[in-house]
Amino acid sequence: MTQTSNEIFIAAPAQSVYELAAATEHWPNILPHYRFVRVLEERPASRVVEMAARRGVIPVRWTAEQTNDPVRPHIAFHHLRGWTRGMDVEWIFEPVEGGTRVRIEHRLAFQFPIAREWLGEHVVGNFFIRDVAGKTLACMKQLAEGR
Repeated sequence: MTQTSNEIFIAAPAQSVYELAAATEHWPNILPHYRFVRVLEERPASRVVEMAARRGVIPVRWTAEQTNDPVRPHIAFHHLRGWTRGMDVEWIFEPVEGGTRVRIEHRLAFQFPIAREWLGEHVVGNFFIRDVAGKTLACMKQLAEGR
C-alpha cells in the first residue's frame, strides 16, 4: 500500500479553504497545473468527476467519485478509472490558531502486475501525487490568503 501525505498551513478559516477546494469544477480556472475537470454525474451524496492535470509536461488523467462534507469540513475522492484506480484521497481541514492546517492523504494499492510496490511508491506516489498535490495546496494557500 502506497501512502502519501501533503500538508500546508493556510492563514484563512477552514470553511473558506474548504469552499475553494470542494468546487473542483473551477480548479482549471484557479490552478494552472489543471487541464480540465468535468462533472460527469451528479449523485445525491456525491458526484463523479473526470480530472486532468500536468506533472511538468506530462499529462495525467483520472476519474473519481467526489464526496463533499461541508459540516466537518472534509472532501473524499475514490478513484474509479485511470492508473490510480482504487485510490482513496482525503482532504482534511484542521482549524488551528491563525488559520487552517490542510492535509491531503492518498492511499493506493497499486494494481500494476510487476514491481507494484516500487512503482506505486516511487513513480505514482513520489513523482506524480506529491508534485500535483503540493502545487494544488500551494495555489489554494495563495488564493485563500488573498481573499
